[in-house]
Amino acid sequence: MSAKNLFSAIIALAVFLSCNSASENKNEWNLVWEENFNGKTIDTVVWSKIPRGISDWNNYMSDFDGLYAVENGNLILRGISNTVLPHDTAPFLTGGVFTKNKKEFGFGRLEIRAKLNGAIGAWPAFWMLPSSGKWPSAGEIDIMERLNYDKYVYQTVHSSYTDSLDITDNPVSGVVATFKSNDYNVFAVEKYPDSLVFFVNNTRTKTYPKIDYEEVDQFPYAKQNFYLLLDMQLGGRWVGAVNAQDLPVEMQIDWVRFYEKNSTVAKEK
Repeated sequence: MSAKNLFSAIIALAVFLSCNSASENKNEWNLVWEENFNGKTIDTVVWSKIPRGISDWNNYMSDFDGLYAVENGNLILRGISNTVLPHDTAPFLTGGVFTKNKKEFGFGRLEIRAKLNGAIGAWPAFWMLPSSGKWPSAGEIDIMERLNYDKYVYQTVHSSYTDSLDITDNPVSGVVATFKSNDYNVFAVEKYPDSLVFFVNNTRTKTYPKIDYEEVDQFPYAKQNFYLLLDMQLGGRWVGAVNAQDLPVEMQIDWVRFYEKNSTVAKEK
């Protein structure tokens, strides 16, 4: 093997080991909060229904009760054709919840276990927005986005660096990761002062590091806490048109867990 080929093999092995290592040592983490959806209704102390907006992701949001259910230890969020609200002109209705103004997350590991069901035009997402500040300068963390019947999900970061300056390759701002399309999966992100690390089913899929850049803040994620959004979206410029024959569509969210680093481990590191 030539020196060049040997070097390439070493790099490939390092990337493989990095991408397939996970934060599996639970001794490093303390579980500080969890939502298991074991009741019969949404806990309004933590969650609010996402109101309708003018963006692709929220222009069909509704508080219609039929879009939400808590059953068998799952939060169920649905997307449906609007045949139920005659005074609402939206062709579709979607359900989503967030923790805005109720619960925020700082440094640590956030996990969501869920089963995603597909439909043409379906766009379920788990993501995070900052407690204050404007988009995109204050940041956005996309833990999971799935389109249609895809057998993979997107994990992405947004900021002025990635969206206003359109610098998405230094460092790479997103990754496409496979998942079990017919089963439950665990989607996770770890937030540190100098990086974001993404996982699917305990396999590391991507690290987004902080770098030195003077023009705009390339890493706003460490400056404040973020709240969590869980939503079943339909249609839009990215996912495309909705096939009404595929509806209703839903996703089941089993639990949400947040861990913080064990203080002893943190001191040692």
